Formats: sequence, structure tokens, C-alpha cells
Amino acid sequence: MANFAKPSAPRFSVEVYQNEFLPEGGRDVHAIVTVTATGGAAATRAPVADGTAAVVLMVDCSGSMEYPPEKMRGAREATAAAVDTLRDGTAFAVIAGTHVAKEVYPGQGRLAIADAATRSQAKEALRGLSSGGGTAIGTWLRLADGLLRGSTAAIRHGILLTDGRNEHEEPAVLRATLDACAGRFTCDARGVGTDWDVKEVTGIAHALLGSADIVADPAHLAEDFTRMMENVMGKEVADVALRLWTPVGVEIQYVKQVAPVLQDLTDRRTEAGPRAGDYPTGSWGDESREYHVCVRVPTAAVGQEMLAARATLVQPATAGGPQEKPTVLAQGLVRAVWTNDLAASTAINAQVAHYTGQAELAEAIQQGLEARKMGDVGGATAKLGRAVQLASSSGNADTARLLAKVVDVVDAVAGTVRLKAKVADADEMTLDTRSTQTVRVKKT
Repeated sequence: MANFAKPSAPRFSVEVYQNEFLPEGGRDVHAIVTVTATGGAAATRAPVADGTAAVVLMVDCSGSMEYPPEKMRGAREATAAAVDTLRDGTAFAVIAGTHVAKEVYPGQGRLAIADAATRSQAKEALRGLSSGGGTAIGTWLRLADGLLRGSTAAIRHGILLTDGRNEHEEPAVLRATLDACAGRFTCDARGVGTDWDVKEVTGIAHALLGSADIVADPAHLAEDFTRMMENVMGKEVADVALRLWTPVGVEIQYVKQVAPVLQDLTDRRTEAGPRAGDYPTGSWGDESREYHVCVRVPTAAVGQEMLAARATLVQPATAGGPQEKPTVLAQGLVRAVWTNDLAASTAINAQVAHYTGQAELAEAIQQGLEARKMGDVGGATAKLGRAVQLASSSGNADTARLLAKVVDVVDAVAGTVRLKAKVADADEMTLDTRSTQTVRVKKT
């Protein structure tokens, strides 16, 4: 394990967990790459330089936000709480979103700089928010993108709240907007109530490397927004990429973030030199994430070994900046060794096995809920029963509790369940939205 530190920034480390042993003829190598950042200024509450972060809050103000009135009131209060959480020096703006996007504060295509005066002005402007109109989320994101592109801040982030479906915009327009915004800023998305589309909101968050969640009760919005903004304020290193270099003949099968949330990065690769590609990980504060890397190596004889991949965490050079080469933050190696020892070559690394199970858990939940919607009782029972079994065996207590609101658990170990006759929309949507949240493996 190698470490490379930047002054006054988090220190990064990379650890690789794998079974490097392959049988004769074996080709697929699996590894869990654990990336940890510690010791940043946010962790010690040390002051950070002004202008390092820019945040745009996008608040749904469509007509449905007035039914019930608690939704609009909760959105105003939550946005005010998020504004209060901004650190001095952070650039910020608030957008009201309907079938069009409107600048609420500060206006005129600008970002305000957070201090006591601007926070007070922003909260005063929020009191004038009212509901009316439709929903076209792509317009909100395009306005946020324009505002953030005018900032020199390294950390660029959006927070988006909606209560409904994107009914006043073609799906292709939203997809094109997400493609355009990807890599320019990250975005957390929240659905309030139960009339929004889970795939739509989670798709926004995944495309922009943020988090997605449900806030079924508007009374909890302020707490959720405060927590989101505190997380944003803890980010100190932007645009970090996981760079994979592979020798001649090695093929990358997939790269997936597996903790704290499942996120397939395989198709997000950008070339970074001969046999090297970058996979985006977004912004970092003091935190740890894990990635499942699978590569296919050429066949080799027993006794041979090779470097299967080199995983390097890098911060790209700033265009036009003083830094000409990417900053190497940390590095780890993935190896392959061929052996005729059957016990060694068939052993499955505990971390690899755990996260393979977590991925299967998420898939089982999503397929089970889809089967339930389609009226396929047998398919839903089988998939959700398997999900209960996997949640139980992996110690994923949070997911197990959510599953218990959708099925009656007869035997968790065996995965024997019965579908509940009636399930609250909020319970089903919460399980679906949080299906990709994983539990960390217990390392010994």
C-alpha cells in the first residue's frame, strides 16, 4: 500500500483485497479496492479557503407541491436549513423549478458568497416561494449547470428536490441534460411524498455521482437537507478518478462502486494514456469507499505470476493551471498467480464474496418489486425471499427491516416469505430507492 499526501487535504490510501491464486487455465481476477481519505481540514474543523465550493439548490415549485400544503412549507424550511449550513465563503444559489427554471436568489446569473448577510437575504427570498406549473427537471439542471460553470470553485454540487414525475419534458431531453452535466457537477436528489418516480430520481443521482433517497414525510425534509449540506461542506478534493492500468492482453470486465452505494462505473471510462482508463468517483472528504474490479488475464502455466492491474487514485491536472500532470493520491496492485493447489485457487476472498452478495441483494429487490407490480406473485415471492435471505446472511439489518414491511418473513435463513396483502406506497418506494445501499464487510 502506498500513500501520497497533499498539504492540508485528506490523505488517501488504497488497499486491495483479493485471492490472487488462479487454477491452470483460470483467467478472471476479482479484487475489492478500498479507498480511504482521512485527516482533511473538515475532519479537524480547520478553516478552509473561501471559494472552494459552489452549491445550487433546486426546489420543486410545481403545482403538486401544494397538495398537501405541508410539502411546499417543508421545502421552504428545508432549503432555509441548508442555507444556514453553508460555510462562509461558499458560493451558492437557489432555483425554483417548474416547467421552467427560475433564479430565486441571488439572480442575474450570479452566485452569492455565503456570509451572515447573504444567508439572511436568501432565506427572505425563500419566503416568497409558491407552487404552480409543471415539472421539467432538465431545465432546472441546465440552469444549475450554467450557474456553476461561472464559478472557479473546485467542489461544484447540486441538491435537487422533487415531488413528481418529469411530465413536461421528453425523457430523451433529461437524458441528454444528464450526459452534458456529468463530470461538471455532482448532485444529490430527493423525492418527497410518494408521487415521484424512483428510477427517475435515482437515475439523476447516479448520472451525477450523488445520493438519492425518499423523504416520505415533508416534516423530515429540513433534517435531511441539513445532513446533505453538511456532507457537501465536508468535501475537499474534487474530480477524483480511479485510474486502472492493465498490461498487454488484460481486459477489464467491469468496475463497480460497491460501498457505501452500488454504482456501475464500467461505461464511464475515459482513456488516460496507453492501456489506462479513468473511472470518475466525484468529490471526497473524510470517507471510505470500495470498488469491485474484475479483469480477464491471458492464460498462463502453473507457477507463473503477473501484475493484473494497477489501481491509482488520481486528481486530474487543471486545464491551464500550474499543475501539468495528474496528482497521484494513492496506489494499489492487483495480482494473478497460477497454482495447482486446489484449495488456494478455489477460495473466495471474503470481501469479494460479500459485495457480490450485496449486488445480488439489490438486484433481487428490484426484480421482486417489479414482479409484484406486474402481478407475478410467484416471481415476486421468490425474488424477495432471496433478498431476505441475502440481507440476513450479510448482516444488512437496515434492508432487512425495509423488506419486512413488504413481505411477512417466515424463515429469514431459508428465504421463506409471504407477500403482504397491503403495502404502503412509502414503504415500497423506500425499499426500492435504498436497495443499492450496502453494508460494509466486517474485516478481521
